[in-house]
Parts: sequence; C-alpha cells; structure tokens
Amino acid sequence: MPKAADLLPQPEPPEADMLVSALPDPLLTVDADGRVLFANVAAEGFFQTSALLLKRQRLAELVPFASPILTLVDQVRQTGVSIHEYAVDVGTPRTGGERLVDLQVVPVPERRELVLIVLQPRSMAHKIDRQLTHRNAARSVTGMASMLAHEIKNPLSGIRGAAQLLEPALSDEDRALARLICEETDRICTLVDQMEEFADERPVERAPINIHAVLDHVKAVAINGFARGIRINEEYDPSLPPVLANRDQLIQVFMNLVKNAAEAISSDGDSGEITLSTAFRPGMRLKVPGSNERVTLPLEYCVHDTGPGIPEELMPHLFDPFVTTKPSGKGLGLALVAKIIRDHGGIIECTSQDGRTTFRILMPMHNQLHREED
Repeated sequence: MPKAADLLPQPEPPEADMLVSALPDPLLTVDADGRVLFANVAAEGFFQTSALLLKRQRLAELVPFASPILTLVDQVRQTGVSIHEYAVDVGTPRTGGERLVDLQVVPVPERRELVLIVLQPRSMAHKIDRQLTHRNAARSVTGMASMLAHEIKNPLSGIRGAAQLLEPALSDEDRALARLICEETDRICTLVDQMEEFADERPVERAPINIHAVLDHVKAVAINGFARGIRINEEYDPSLPPVLANRDQLIQVFMNLVKNAAEAISSDGDSGEITLSTAFRPGMRLKVPGSNERVTLPLEYCVHDTGPGIPEELMPHLFDPFVTTKPSGKGLGLALVAKIIRDHGGIIECTSQDGRTTFRILMPMHNQLHREED
C-alpha cells in the first residue's frame, strides 16, 4: 500500500535533476554502504527496474558476483581519482546475460563517500568495429575456402566414380560399403559447396525490395514445411521503404533464421511461437570507428522466438563458421547469414535469454545507397 504522502502532489524536481535524468547513459550514485541514492531514467531501462526499487538495493545486488565495478567504486572512494574501465560485464540473468559497458566511476566533490557511476553500453558502432576488424581475416579464410573447394572436389569426384564402377562386381555386403563411399563423398561435396559461398566476392544483382513480400514468402514456406504447427506472428511497419538488396539472398537469410527458430522451439518440446517484425529507426546513425564514414541503418528486421535461448558462452562466436548447438549441424548457416548482411551494408546481432531469442538485422535504405553510389 502506498503511503499517504506518496499520493500527495509532488514538487517539481530542480532543473539540474531533470537534466541529469534525461541523460542517455545509465547513471547511478551510491553511498559509502554501496546503496543506490540516485538513478536516472536510462538506468531504469538498463536494469529493468524503477528508480524507486533501485534505491532500495545495494550496488552489489545489481551487478554480477565479484564484478570489477565493485572494486573500482572502492578504489575511487579511497583515492578520490576518477577511473575509466572498458568492456566491463555488468549483465545479470535478469538483464539478459552478458552486457558489456564502458565504465566511468567519478568521486562526488565535497562528498567523497559518494560515487557517481556512468555506464556507457557498448553500442552498435562497437559491433560494427568488431566486424570491420575481422574482415581481413575473413577474406583470408574465404580465399582458403575457394582453394580448398577446388582441390578437394576433384579427387572426390574420382573417388565417387571409382566406387560406382566397383559396385556391380561386389558382394551385397561390400556393395553397401561402396554406396556408403558415394553417400559420404556427396555429403563432403555439399559441405564444400557451402564453403564456396563464403569465397564468392562477386557483386550481386540488387533491386528495390519490399521486405514484407520476402517475409511473407518465407512464412508461407515455413508453415507448410519445417515450421508446421508453430504459430508465426507478424508485427510489420506498413510504411517501411524498400531496401536495395538481392531478393534470393534475403530469402536465404530469413529462411535460415526462421528455420533455426523453429528447430529451437521443437527441441524444447514446446509449442512456442515465432514473430517476424519490421520497424523504421531513423535515429540509427553511426560513425564507423577508425574512419570518418557515417553509416545510417534505419531499417530494422527481427526474428523472435520463444525457444530455450542460446548458451551464453556461445554468443560471442555465434556468427563464426563451424559454431553450432545442433548435434548434426555444420555451423555454416549463421556465418553465411552474417556474410550476406555484411555484403548488403548491414549488420546483424543477437540477444538471447531463456524463453526469448531475437535476431536483429539493421539495413540501409534503397535511396540512401543510391545516393552514396552516385
């Protein structure tokens, strides 16, 4: 029950408090006992808790056990010197697992027992930076894949042909072994063909594409095949502008994501559901680290599922080749998805916790790309 005083009209907060509350980065003030004295609106969103409830907790209750943030706060309180720390994990199961932030811990003048904590969540620009950092390495891998594909497929063809020639003259038991050789060489050829897709750096034909037509096609295939019996919801922004893309490759991307979502739901033994969503994010304008280039990615496409989630230790490597949670998976599907999105000038990310996994794709608009190419 709220107290009577809480129901009375509250005075307007001072202008300084209003400005601090409006800051986009999460901000906390803690006292000598580690109790939260102040939390702005961004902190409420970051910790998914109201400021009123945050003020009833200690900092140690908000961050992971033995988090370095607690040590940093003690150091700042003792020395009176500000500390900056990069890539600190402040994630908890409640806030969705690993959450890396750049941390700034500052003493409050005249009140050394108070410490101000500013959390700067690692942004989409950081994720773009990681993709750009690994691009040269990826090109080396694709070159190796191209060479291996050529060198491997030739002898495989000879092995398969020899097995087929020998098969008619063999006993029934040995004939089964010859067929096994053919099946396994076919399986290796399929894997090599998938690797070749990574090596294909040729520009693809693109045209203005209505993303909703692509998603409708994927949904129709899914509900009549691998996602039969699973509910697929739509949350579309009907005013979304077209994207300059290759239709077949976009279908490949979303078919892979929806298939993974369906398999995750089925593996959990739950009916579950998948949601396809689109939105326009005009404020998503980013400066690419290491250059003066600015990237605008206002088109957002998401695939959500209610499956069991992705293991936390797998998340940093989710889009790397040969990383998979499936016993029979090859680990190339998401790597190829990431390559296609990268080749289209976009970025893909994933957030996952128990009961909710989201793959989020951000893409540039058709008109924007057209202007940049001109």
